[in-house]
Amino acid sequence: MSTSALRGRHRTGRPHRLDSRSGKVLAWLPAALLLLAPLPGHRVAAQEAHKEYPKPLRLCADPANLPFSSADSKTPGLYLEIGEAIGRAIGRAVTPVWNLTYFGKRAVRTTLLAGKCDASIGLPLDADFMGPRVIFSKPLLKVGYALVAPNSVAVAGLDELKGRRVAVQFATTPQSLLASRDDIQMVTYREPEEAMGALATGQVDAAFIWGPIAGYVNKTRLDNAFHVVSVIGPGLQWPAAIGFASGQTGLRQEVDQAIDSVAGEIEALKIKYGLPTEGPIKLGQGETAPRIMLAAMQNQQVSQAAPSTAVQPAEPAPPASDQNSGEIAAGQELFNGTCAHCHGPDAVTVERRINLRLMKRRYGDKMDETFMLTVMKGRPEKGMPDWSGAFNNDQFTKILSFLHSVQTR
Repeated sequence: MSTSALRGRHRTGRPHRLDSRSGKVLAWLPAALLLLAPLPGHRVAAQEAHKEYPKPLRLCADPANLPFSSADSKTPGLYLEIGEAIGRAIGRAVTPVWNLTYFGKRAVRTTLLAGKCDASIGLPLDADFMGPRVIFSKPLLKVGYALVAPNSVAVAGLDELKGRRVAVQFATTPQSLLASRDDIQMVTYREPEEAMGALATGQVDAAFIWGPIAGYVNKTRLDNAFHVVSVIGPGLQWPAAIGFASGQTGLRQEVDQAIDSVAGEIEALKIKYGLPTEGPIKLGQGETAPRIMLAAMQNQQVSQAAPSTAVQPAEPAPPASDQNSGEIAAGQELFNGTCAHCHGPDAVTVERRINLRLMKRRYGDKMDETFMLTVMKGRPEKGMPDWSGAFNNDQFTKILSFLHSVQTR
């Protein structure tokens, strides 16, 4: 049938005579219509294209913070693999949102609280960490410091380290703890990896350092030549959890249920990444230490080696009056939550240039002015960030009150 004939048919409305030729045309017409109709598989594909899938679970993650997280897909890290397990349990894909966690609270503020990611694994389960702005899942595991010694040496406490050379990290609780022990030779390093290297080469006899990194290095680089035992005591261990912005209560509830279902996977991942499984050792009376920054949980990165000099006790400051003792205590809590990462727990440090107990000596009557200017503007050239977005004026005042209480004469 010609094209003109078909057009004529529609113009006149009269059917054509069914001769042999037109019969053939009508015979293949149903088959042609079937070809034009969508096949069942195509209909399913079309429906799938319009189906709404759950949005990916965006995880805040540090691209270079093994054993916790890494941008290397071959070794994604403990926290990313836990996140992937939870994602499977709740039926959501997982997408990492990379950010450096070096600055602790500031990193949380600029990522999680800024809406750039949905959850941050490995935050310290502490209501004071970021106040009511961050809510937490149930605990995943505990992380903290550990004693590391050759497999041939059994260590059940600090007393067994008498007369030994012990590696510690600069500005950490173990450093402050061993500073009062004249019977232990303390050797200070900036990085736990460096301390493990010294232990492997016999420069030190034992180490009292950040446990997760010690365990990871021991397993991946040193063929498990040492045993790594967690140590329990003030400022030594913290429960790690998943943090969410305060409005994400529904997501938190969903994740809490998933944590129970993947508990076995979490235990297997702890072993995979070398986290300490021995012990733990509980320090006895007289073996306690001040609490240090909670943000140290996520990252213990520091750069240059420090001298192996013990912390010298500061001369006590005059006792605080009842009126400002509460403000000092609050300032101490804020300081140890963030500032201790560089300036030492309770502002105790062996490095004179960042010793904040010497501020009164250096600046005299301009101590307050110098402090406020520094924390609100920063000194980037010296590694001091701007903290104006992390704390308000009232919090800065409390930190300053604490620093006044510990100034040396």
